[in-house]
Amino acid sequence: MPKQEKGKSHQTRPVSKRSPSWCKYQPEEVEALIVKLAREGNTPSRIGTILRDNYAIPLVKPITGKAITKILKGADLAPATPEDLGALLKKAESLAVHYEKNRRDLHNKRALQIIEAKVHKLSRYYKREGILPSNWKYEPKIASLT
Repeated sequence: MPKQEKGKSHQTRPVSKRSPSWCKYQPEEVEALIVKLAREGNTPSRIGTILRDNYAIPLVKPITGKAITKILKGADLAPATPEDLGALLKKAESLAVHYEKNRRDLHNKRALQIIEAKVHKLSRYYKREGILPSNWKYEPKIASLT
């Protein structure tokens, strides 16, 4: 039985791995755009969205041969922690603040536990891949709150 999707509004990636014929940007131009957008304070995922919507660049990798984060690392503009881990840390922080004010909100206590489990899982992966230093440690908020 095929997996059931919850709607059809998700993005479909292009079938071809080659740059589309209607995209007239050269690799150097795309890299310059990425560096410019990063200097303006945009995250890598936001840069990809801006390139898609404003510049009609569907994917960066077929054009440049490198992902956005690799280009940013080359220009020393990459974020210190990966974007997905940073978003989880931010969400855990806001939930911890909420739980501190609302001690009887057990649903959000459980949500915080789930987010912290995701943080630990992602951090193990990033340590294994060498993206995070091996001594990086996340201090659980839930342990200090209970």
